[in-house]
Amino acid sequence: MNIKVLVPTGALGITYCKKALDRGLKEKPDIIVVDGGSTDSGPAYLGKGKSKYSRSSTKSEWKTLMVAREKLKIPLLIGSAGTCGTDKTVDWFLEITKELAKELNQNIKITLLKCSQSKKNINKAFLNKNLSPLNNAPKISSKKIINCTNIVGLAGVEQITEAINTKADIIICGRSTDASLIASLPIMKGVDEAIAWHAGKIGECGAFCTTNPRSGVILISFQKNGFFIKPVSNNTKVTPYTVSAHMVYENSNPFTLIEPGGHLDVKNAIYEKQKDGSVYVTGANWVKDNNYKIKLEGTYVEGYQSISIVLIRDETYVTSIKKWSKQVENKVKKIVESSLSLKKKNYKIQFRFVGKNATLGSLERKTVEPNEIGVLVVVTAKKQYECEEISKILNPLLLHHSLFKKTELPTFSFPLSPPSFNIGKKYAFCLNHVISVKNPMDIFKLEKYSI
Repeated sequence: MNIKVLVPTGALGITYCKKALDRGLKEKPDIIVVDGGSTDSGPAYLGKGKSKYSRSSTKSEWKTLMVAREKLKIPLLIGSAGTCGTDKTVDWFLEITKELAKELNQNIKITLLKCSQSKKNINKAFLNKNLSPLNNAPKISSKKIINCTNIVGLAGVEQITEAINTKADIIICGRSTDASLIASLPIMKGVDEAIAWHAGKIGECGAFCTTNPRSGVILISFQKNGFFIKPVSNNTKVTPYTVSAHMVYENSNPFTLIEPGGHLDVKNAIYEKQKDGSVYVTGANWVKDNNYKIKLEGTYVEGYQSISIVLIRDETYVTSIKKWSKQVENKVKKIVESSLSLKKKNYKIQFRFVGKNATLGSLERKTVEPNEIGVLVVVTAKKQYECEEISKILNPLLLHHSLFKKTELPTFSFPLSPPSFNIGKKYAFCLNHVISVKNPMDIFKLEKYSI
C-alpha cells in the first residue's frame, strides 16, 4: 500500500510555489487536496456568505491546480470552498471552475458537497435537545437560531468519501474539517483511520509543519502502519519537532483531535527522521464515537458599526491618551443621551490606540511611549443610522477636544476625508455546537455536474 496525497498550500488564495508543485507532481500523487478557508478572520465571511480571498487570485491558483489534475488524471479536492463553505460560496467556486474548464478546454465531472443548514431544522433539533454546546459556546435560543444569516455543518471523512465515490474529477466541498480533506481518500483505500487522521492534522496547513512555512507544497505517503511526510521545496525541511509541533496548532489539546465520528489520540505517537528528508509517523490511535456528531457554525447580525480615525502627535496628548479619550467618550455619551435618546446599553464606543495597545488593550505590558498615536474609534449600535450620528458627534471632539479648560483648542489630524466610515452589519458567532445524526449524510447533500 502506498497512497500519496499532494498538498500545494495551507489555503487556496495565499499563493504557493509552482516549481515545487511541479516537483510534487513527479511523485505521482493519487489526489491533490487543498483547503479553501476557515473562521480565522472572524464571523463576517460566514455572516455574509462571501469569500475572504479575491476572485482573481483564487481563479489563478485554482487554474494551476486544474492543469495539474488534468495532467495526471487524478481527483482534485477542495474543502471549505469560498472561505466559509456556505452553499452560496460553493456555487461561487463552481462558477470559477466552469469558467476555467471552458478556458482550458477541459471536459470534467464535478461533485459538490453542500453543507448549509436549514434554520428551521436546526431550531427543531435545538427544541428536541439534539444540540450540545462545545466549550465556551454562547447561549442560544430559538430566536437567535431563526435570525442566523448562515449556518453550516462541518463535513468529515464520511461525507467527503461519499463525494469522492462519485468518481468526479473535481470535488468542491462546503465547510469541512481541515484534517478530513487529507484523511478521506487514504481511509477509502484501506489506510488505518488513526494514521489517516493524524496525517490529516499534520498536513492540514501545508508547509506549516516544516522549517519554512512559506514554501507551501508537501507530500504525504501512506503505508500500512504509518505515514511519511516531506516538503517538496528544495529549501525546506521537516524534523520530528516541526511535524509533532503542528498538533498544537489551533488545537486546545496537543494529544487529542476531535473530529466527526470520534477522536484522535497521539499520546503514543512516534516521529522518526528518515534519510530521504521525510519524517515517518506511527503510533496514533483512533477512538470511535458511537454517537455521530457534526459541529455547527452559525452567525447572526448583532448590530451595525462605524469607525473613525484621528492621528495625534502632541506629546501631552500622546502621554495622556487614555484620559483624553475618556473625556471625549463622556462628552459624547451626554450628547447622545440628550439628542438621540439612546440608552447606554444600546450602543458602544470603543477606543483603540494604534501604536500603543491597539492589539492587546489592557493586557499590554510594554510601557514605551510612541511619538504619535492613531486613535481608532469603533461605534456599535442597533441601527446604522445611529452609528453615523454618534460618529458625527465624535467628529469635532476627535479633532479639537482639549484636556484643559483654560487653553486654546488643539487641532489633530484626520488622515482621510471623511474621517468616519460605515462598516455595515456587525456579525457574531452564535453557534459553536454539535448536532447528533443517525446517518453522516443526513444534513448534507451532493450535486453532480458534467462540463
